[in-house]
Amino acid sequence: MTAAPARATAPGTLERDALAVLQPGFGGTEAPDWILRRLDEGLASVALFGRNVESAEQLGRLTARLRADHPGLLVAVDEVGGDVTRIEVGQGSSVPGNYALGTIDDTALTRDVAAELGRALAACGIDLAWAPSVDVNSNPDNPVIGVRSFGTDPALVARHAAAYVEGLQGAGVAASAKHFPGHGDTAVDSHHSLPRIDVGLDTLGARDLLPFRAAVAAGVKAVMSAHIISPALDPDRPATLSRRILTGLLREELGFDGLVVTDGMDMQAIASTYGTEHGAVLAIAAGADAICTGGGPFDEGTVLGLRDALVAAVRGGELPEERLADAAARVRALAGWTLRAREAAGPGAALQEGTAPGDPVGLVAARRALRVTGTVVPLTGPAYVAVLGAEANIAVGTQTPWGVGPELAKLCPGTETGTYTEDSYGTAEVLAAAGERPLVVAARDVHRHAWMARALDALVAARPSVTVVEMGLDVAPPRGAAHIATHGAARVCGQAAAEVIAGRAH
Repeated sequence: MTAAPARATAPGTLERDALAVLQPGFGGTEAPDWILRRLDEGLASVALFGRNVESAEQLGRLTARLRADHPGLLVAVDEVGGDVTRIEVGQGSSVPGNYALGTIDDTALTRDVAAELGRALAACGIDLAWAPSVDVNSNPDNPVIGVRSFGTDPALVARHAAAYVEGLQGAGVAASAKHFPGHGDTAVDSHHSLPRIDVGLDTLGARDLLPFRAAVAAGVKAVMSAHIISPALDPDRPATLSRRILTGLLREELGFDGLVVTDGMDMQAIASTYGTEHGAVLAIAAGADAICTGGGPFDEGTVLGLRDALVAAVRGGELPEERLADAAARVRALAGWTLRAREAAGPGAALQEGTAPGDPVGLVAARRALRVTGTVVPLTGPAYVAVLGAEANIAVGTQTPWGVGPELAKLCPGTETGTYTEDSYGTAEVLAAAGERPLVVAARDVHRHAWMARALDALVAARPSVTVVEMGLDVAPPRGAAHIATHGAARVCGQAAAEVIAGRAH
């Protein structure tokens, strides 16, 4: 007798909860069939990246399709504004990042900028932004935080963290303070390996934890964990996998009751040490609620592997079923909050006093963040812009343009831009390309790249009239006849600098 074929059965509660705690990404600008199928089976959240975005209109269609049969879906995006933008990945952000806002140190403006970003996200159907970064950038050589931080002063970072949370969530978009318990004192990028922070509890409490306390007090809906080892807190496990840190410190000591989301579990700090699947099990057991994945592998097999690992861990006794159920419930609860919050969100933030009518708040902020050393001689014709380029970290990505050239060309037609790397740079080549035109040099984080410092010194010696635009951390000594620090490389930062160079400053 031939056995009847096995019939597919609907996933049970355990399988649905295992899918609910995943926050996967996917490829393309349309919702793939496999994502839609998994939504039917319990997937409660998805993550969007720059590869998913062509325009605001296309992004709105994508999120609408994802929600067509699942209105409670939580849609997250790594949108911080400034250098790290996904919804404006092709042209650069229309709001400056945290370093610019911290430089201005006007919490009302920070709140308004965050609200503006929140409205843009909500209009595209985004519920959760993995923002703000509230790391205190205590190590200027940090290769991954930098301008994503509000600054080096814990009290300043704390007050702007609270303001940013209030602005973003006032627009109906959940904020996610990151990277807990603080990623600012690292010299290693956790995308590549596991960083270690060797400071005592007193330093951690007074410095790194202060902004997280402020964010929690401001009602932040989510906190993102960091893939870092902090021996003073847990000598054995990185924060993402540490019950001492996620449950003991964040939940019990800081009193946070919202969603704990991990940083990308496909980052090498976890993937190459614990493995993505086993890491996901350990993270949920430690107190995380949502597993972020998809910055690297983003196929259906990765998602199913994570689901199956969680189910097997429950059945094998490694992960308590009630802990998984609690995590899934927190994901669903946050999705419910975003539906209610968006309905209650009020009108847009008022513009700062003294600005021209209609000036977007992001541009207002970018202008206020500029710091000019020396004297800018306004252009009377086209210039040549030399961009000293270094490879961006993975968080920033390589898709987003930066610099002052495109914005300067709008004000001074005929302006041209050339990009130079450590391997391709030559002083004679730059001077030849510039010819008789005024020379503008744009760079970011000169203090971290010795070749950039040497290049600037050579260019200033050969052409003393050069204007230098630093678009990263403003740490290196000013160079050039004029030195403009933008405190970030967002498109609006480039626009604000271009206005000064062209004599169009507001």
